[in-house]
Amino acid sequence: MLLASALVALFLGGFWLYCLTDAILTPASECRGMPRPAWIIVIAVTFIGGAVAWLIVRQPARPAPARLTRWDGADALDEDLYLDSLRWTDADDAVARHPAGRARAAEGTRHPKGPDDDPDFLRALDQVIRRADEEI
Repeated sequence: MLLASALVALFLGGFWLYCLTDAILTPASECRGMPRPAWIIVIAVTFIGGAVAWLIVRQPARPAPARLTRWDGADALDEDLYLDSLRWTDADDAVARHPAGRARAAEGTRHPKGPDDDPDFLRALDQVIRRADEEI
């Protein structure tokens, strides 16, 4: 009985912490009903009641993506769908802030991504293979 109570308490604490963190990290423009600071206070004070209310009222993180139709050249290009694919999203923002994303943005110089993209490596490998063929 004590173990079951402890598990329920851990679950409710994790659920509350998730909702509180989600409310803190959600942009103010996506909060419905009340301003974000009010939601944070409601969730912090009412514990599970505020957390359940947050999950019910909050907007989805991202609207469902528009379905693209296959391009066969005969149909006219749907310009809105094309422009939607070119818009800067929150995911692009996160990639730009990540160190690997900054490196991708600074691709002014072309470095080989792997050994098979490096012409010097391929030349050296070809020489090694030719020497091995000559020795046999």
